[in-house]
Amino acid sequence: MSCNWGAELWDQFDNLEKHTSWGIDFLERYTKFVKERADIELSYSKQIRSLSKKYHPKRSREDESRYTWCLAFAATLRQLNEVAIQREELAENLNRQIVCELTRYIQELKTERKTHFQDGRRAQQHIESSWKQLESSKRRFERDCKEAERAQHVSDRVDLDNKTDGEKARQTAQQKKQAAEESRKEYVTSLNQFNQDQHQHYHTLVPVIYQRIQDMEERRIERIGEAMRLSAEAERKVLPVVKRSLDAMMDAAESIQPRMDTRQVVEVYKSGFDPPGDVEFEDYSTTMRRSISESSYLDNRTEGRRHSRKLWPFIRKNKVHKYTPV
Repeated sequence: MSCNWGAELWDQFDNLEKHTSWGIDFLERYTKFVKERADIELSYSKQIRSLSKKYHPKRSREDESRYTWCLAFAATLRQLNEVAIQREELAENLNRQIVCELTRYIQELKTERKTHFQDGRRAQQHIESSWKQLESSKRRFERDCKEAERAQHVSDRVDLDNKTDGEKARQTAQQKKQAAEESRKEYVTSLNQFNQDQHQHYHTLVPVIYQRIQDMEERRIERIGEAMRLSAEAERKVLPVVKRSLDAMMDAAESIQPRMDTRQVVEVYKSGFDPPGDVEFEDYSTTMRRSISESSYLDNRTEGRRHSRKLWPFIRKNKVHKYTPV
């Protein structure tokens, strides 16, 4: 459905001025929204990158490269850093493609709007001036007609009473009549001029000016739609890379192998020694000191002391009791 502001809103100049001003305010608010959105994306990117760097190993450790869960976490941190790069790119695209362009366009739009409404005010001032001229000539014609009528009454009355004064009254009446005729011509001229100006105003000037304002408004709305499309497109552009990073994180998580890692613990910490044998009973109830069995734990411990002071874990050192005769 087509519409024409010049034809349908010919008497709504002030409302159009308010509406287009509100439209520019809306565009400025949307630009500010995108700017804050870009700032959030940039801040998020910096924080994610900092987080990734914080938890990434400062130096290579053998343990970090041995276990699958460590390798998976390191891969996740690398992919998280890649996600941060993409969010940073999104922020840059929002600023460059939308914020900067809309900021420039808003200034151009304000200048264009100012020009159109200045033209509208000049056209309005011209038709108002023409109307004032018409009103002035109309009042003058009305006044001159009344004065001519009064002068004619005076002339008719004096002519009956005094022929000498009657001549003077007739001259005055004639002058007033001529003045009224001149006023009539001026009024007719002003009336024709106003009708011409009014026709030109409402059928030529206003439609042209309002059409330009309507075109300007439609371009503004199109730019908002284009900016919204670019915003969505900028985010959609980084999604494939972000998706690949997330897929890589999933692969890293799925690469964790608990059984392999537990086997690695065995490989790292296995000593190769056999567990100690049973500790034999030592009977202190006889007066004869028994020799310690070669297969006892103490033999193993004595033999072990030659090489190391380290005890088997969880075994408390036995105290040697001194024998006291009864």
